[in-house]
Amino acid sequence: MWRTSRSIPGVVSAMGLTACLTLAGCSAAPQPAKPAAGGAGGGTLVVGVTSDPDTLFPWKATQFQAVNVLQNIYGTLTEFDKDLTVVPGLATSWKTAKDGRTLTFTLRDGVKFADGSAFDSKDVKFSLDKIKDEATAAVASASLASVKSVDAPDSHTVVLHLTTPDAALPANLATVNMAMLSSDDTEAALNTKPNGTGPFTLKTRVPSQSLTLARNDTYWGSEKPSLAAVEFRVIPDESSIVSAMQSGNVQLAVFDDSLVARTAESGGLAVAKTPQLSYHVLQLNGRHGDLADLNVRLAVQCAVDRKQVLDTAALGEGTVTGPITAPAFKSDPARRPCPTRDLAKAAQYLAKAGKSSGVTIKTIVSQGEYATSVNEAQNLKAQLAEAKINLALEVLESGAFVDRWIAGDFDAAVALNGGRPDPDGMYSRYFTSTGNLNKVAGYSSPELDRLFAAGKATTDQAQRKTIYDKVSAQLEDNAPWIWLFTGYTYTATTTGVHGFTPMANGSLQYLRTTTVN
Repeated sequence: MWRTSRSIPGVVSAMGLTACLTLAGCSAAPQPAKPAAGGAGGGTLVVGVTSDPDTLFPWKATQFQAVNVLQNIYGTLTEFDKDLTVVPGLATSWKTAKDGRTLTFTLRDGVKFADGSAFDSKDVKFSLDKIKDEATAAVASASLASVKSVDAPDSHTVVLHLTTPDAALPANLATVNMAMLSSDDTEAALNTKPNGTGPFTLKTRVPSQSLTLARNDTYWGSEKPSLAAVEFRVIPDESSIVSAMQSGNVQLAVFDDSLVARTAESGGLAVAKTPQLSYHVLQLNGRHGDLADLNVRLAVQCAVDRKQVLDTAALGEGTVTGPITAPAFKSDPARRPCPTRDLAKAAQYLAKAGKSSGVTIKTIVSQGEYATSVNEAQNLKAQLAEAKINLALEVLESGAFVDRWIAGDFDAAVALNGGRPDPDGMYSRYFTSTGNLNKVAGYSSPELDRLFAAGKATTDQAQRKTIYDKVSAQLEDNAPWIWLFTGYTYTATTTGVHGFTPMANGSLQYLRTTTVN
């Protein structure tokens, strides 16, 4: 029997999200979960992973493994707790002016970077200004679109001047893509030697083999990490990771293949099953070739049985989804032009596009970053072939896939994208005309620009839900992407591992509360 994590749904309530995502001040210090009894403390935890981080620079990290490593090295102004509520991080509190256009942060005292230098407001101003700078190519720059300027009136105060109220900003600041860096550091230096304020520091790295973090004894948190070190050991196959755990060489791993997870549990490992905000999707680039025609994209949408993809690739372990997966804003997957597969309607759409004889769509697929990718792609190819839509698959290793994806160098892509508690953080950087990942999305419209602006400008939860329902409808009706399903992560641990809390956003931040015998 799976042990299901309590991260989602039901825990992240609409009321809780309203309280933490509005621009009202939050001042309570975060309270990390205490390690469970039985852990001896100290020692090295070995975590099995299927790929090596493709970057050590947090502002450009999109690969899941890179994000998981870097969120343990770097700090952010705000953080998420285990229930995805926004809580203080490097900022102890924040306060919003009555007109919503000024956001003032009070910074934590006594924080140091790994190199021993002090963290202060100069570093925050540097970081936010650089993330906003188009030349930096930061993947989350669109999340700061409302920020007009940043002031640092004293060493412990930072003032953000906004062009418009921004209800999503506190949540958007909690991602590692918004990590606070030292004003003395450069991207080139940090890609070799990260310098953060997080619970761990980089100790050693052997490319494509392992990356080891050491406990940061100057970490500002109320509880210092119990582990002396965490080693991320690269083992490309999830089944091989299970074998390594059973032989005692690996103590923790997070799987996305439900069959592997079942094998792990039947082999005596403890496995916790956690529903995820991340979503599986067939991304269509609406600016490329035949896909520039809405009718072709709608034909693809109508020709896909999402439940069949879920059952084939993930053994039914998940839920068919619409665009927005956050519980307080969740899309209704039945509200789309073809809520169930309809080959006759797909043929009609192709005829409207003048493509009755069929189309070929070049499609990139990642191998190695997550377990179900190739199976998803093959099932989609088989289904769409019945509608005279040929997916010409190009399977790439994880790093090559990310490079092509970031460049928008594809007609279609089979992808697993990370979800966020706030819809603005999930999608405004993709589907607004000024979004920094719009070339990845391949679609924008004046109506979406207007809706995303309205969603940030109000803090009223009911109004925001109505606005993002309209965003979801616009995305489904124009079919820039074909949303498929949300799944689970399966956290396997050996005897003696205690205190790790899986999260619905896939974060490994609670390695800081983990112990191992």
